[in-house]
Amino acid sequence: MEKETIRGFIYLLVATLATVVIALVTANALMHRPEVIDEEAISKRIAPVAQLTIAAAGAVGAERSGEQLYQAACVACHATGAAGAPKLEDNAAWAPRLKQGLEGLLKSVINGKNAMPPRAGSDATDAELAKAIVYMANKSGGSLKEPAAK
Repeated sequence: MEKETIRGFIYLLVATLATVVIALVTANALMHRPEVIDEEAISKRIAPVAQLTIAAAGAVGAERSGEQLYQAACVACHATGAAGAPKLEDNAAWAPRLKQGLEGLLKSVINGKNAMPPRAGSDATDAELAKAIVYMANKSGGSLKEPAAK
């Protein structure tokens, strides 16, 4: 009986020691794991959702045509009618606006109106804005003339 008790104690001691050794080896492996730093992946995860670039007023460059400015700044709302903007070529929607003439329309665009931000959210000059207004108005039943170049 004594031999069986000693044998059982030895088995228990060996099992306990094996468990402790496995636990120590695992803990050591987890604690001393080399840290991999992927700077590019970190930069992508913390990058801002959007970026804003502010251009200097009157930046050097060729003056855009009315159609070019329309495509760059106006098309998003005026092609779809978003936020109540009159759609390009919708003569009925443009008719009451055309009564203001180029000067009235230009003032609305420069100052912003309803959901449209000032200068239609663009960096356009007054001359470029006037060209875009003439382009849209004339495509929508108007007969405005572009202002003379200064």
